[in-house]
Amino acid sequence: MTRKWKIVIGILALAVVVGLINFGDLRRRVQRLSETQSTEEQARREVLAPPITTPTDVLVQAKIFWAAGPGQIAPVAIQLPLSADPVQRSKQVLHALIANPPTPEQRTIPADAELLGFYVLPNGTAIADFSDAFASETPSGILSEEMAVDSIVQTLENNVPTLRRLKILIHGQEADTLAGHVDLTGFFDLNPPVQQPPAPAAAGAPAAPGTSLPATTSAPPLPNAPLPPGPPGGKP
Repeated sequence: MTRKWKIVIGILALAVVVGLINFGDLRRRVQRLSETQSTEEQARREVLAPPITTPTDVLVQAKIFWAAGPGQIAPVAIQLPLSADPVQRSKQVLHALIANPPTPEQRTIPADAELLGFYVLPNGTAIADFSDAFASETPSGILSEEMAVDSIVQTLENNVPTLRRLKILIHGQEADTLAGHVDLTGFFDLNPPVQQPPAPAAAGAPAAPGTSLPATTSAPPLPNAPLPPGPPGGKP
C-alpha cells in the first residue's frame, strides 16, 4: 500500500471517529432539549391550569393509562391526591393524563389540549368537553385516535367507579370524529353494571308467570289385603 492511500485511510478513520463523537454529543443535546421542553411545558401548564385540589383529597394510588407501544396503552400507577367528589376526581385524573406522561413517547393526548369542562348527570353519564387542540393536534389515524380515546375511557373507568358512560365534546360541540376516524357521536361505556342471576324461588312460593310447575307424582296403589277365612261350610 502506497503512502498516499495510507494517508487517505487515516483521514477517513479520523473523520469516522469525529463523526461518532459529534453524533453522541448531538444525541445528548437533543435529549437535554427534550427534557427542557418537557419541564417548560409542565411549568407553563401548571401556570395556565394549576392542579385541582379539594377539601376531601386523599392520597391514593391512581391508574393512569398512557401509551405502551404502537396502538397500545397500559396503566401506570402513580400517587395522586384525589377528591371524593366524582366530578372533581375525574378532572384530577384527566389533568394528570394530559400534563404528566412519564415520557414524551407515552403521551396520548396533545400537550396543548385542555379539559374545558366536566359534568356528571344523575344517571352516571359523564360529559367531557375538550378544547379544539384535542381534535386538531391528535394525529389522524385509527390507532392514534383510538389510543387517545381509550386512555381517557380507561383512566376514568379505573379511578371513578360511579361513572356509567362517557360523552366527548370538542369545544362544547358534538363532533363526528376525533380526527377523521374514531366516532364521537355516541357514548363510551364505563363500569357497566353487573347482571345478577335471578334468585331461586323459595319453597311454597308461587311460580313466576310463564313458569310451569313440576308434575305431582301420586303414591302407588296399595296391594289388596287378603280376606279373612269364612266359617266352615261357607255359611256366615
